[in-house]
Amino acid sequence: MKRNKSYFLFSLLFFCTVSISSFAFPKSKKILVFSKTAGFRHTSSIQAGKKYLVELGQKNGFGVDTTESADVFTPENLKQYAAVVFLCTTGNVLNQQQQEAFEQFIRNKGGYVGLHSAADTEYDWPWFGELNGAYFKSHPRPQEAVFNIVDDQQLATAHLPKVWKRIDELYNFKWIGTDLHVLITIDEASYTGGGNGEDHPMAWYHEFDGGRGFYTALGHDNKSWEDPLYLQHVLGGIEYAMGIQSSSKKKASVR
Repeated sequence: MKRNKSYFLFSLLFFCTVSISSFAFPKSKKILVFSKTAGFRHTSSIQAGKKYLVELGQKNGFGVDTTESADVFTPENLKQYAAVVFLCTTGNVLNQQQQEAFEQFIRNKGGYVGLHSAADTEYDWPWFGELNGAYFKSHPRPQEAVFNIVDDQQLATAHLPKVWKRIDELYNFKWIGTDLHVLITIDEASYTGGGNGEDHPMAWYHEFDGGRGFYTALGHDNKSWEDPLYLQHVLGGIEYAMGIQSSSKKKASVR
């Protein structure tokens, strides 16, 4: 009887250990969401973004840590993540040591996702501008515009209509990289205040310095996060940054 009881306790302990460890995501299934601001703050987008990104992770099998502390940018800590999301960051948010840690992370095949005002971040750090793919210049008032999907085979755009009308804060860029695989452009004839001409990209991805980068200029406020099309767009970008390969017309769970 004692032997049977001991065996039962051992089995129970083993089952609990396995069950608990199953909630620990491996590096390939975990992202860091960073939303520190040192300039304008997109409060409603940051608040909603944290909430929805955590939910996206829960529904699609990856872990999500959120922070506004730059102290997490150390070589050792970043090792646990497959990708880092800059959620509406602005201004100079990392010091030199933290910048070096993030550069090392990308060079070690890490992924980056920049959302909206991530393009308004770290103007004095050219490496970051190249990773993000552009630096912000200006924007007109938020308004409806026409977005053209120029690549509908990528994870971030496979679900979108070829012509996508939506309201957002529409960014103009002072500098745009030349190595970008553009996913979405904006039709400047469809709104007032455009500043980049006929070839005005709004979302893209590229391989950079050993890692992967994705950026979308969309996502000014909480209304974007309440749009399933936008959620799927961001999820696709995250999956690309995490190293998941593009799949034609793939649709993951956003609701």
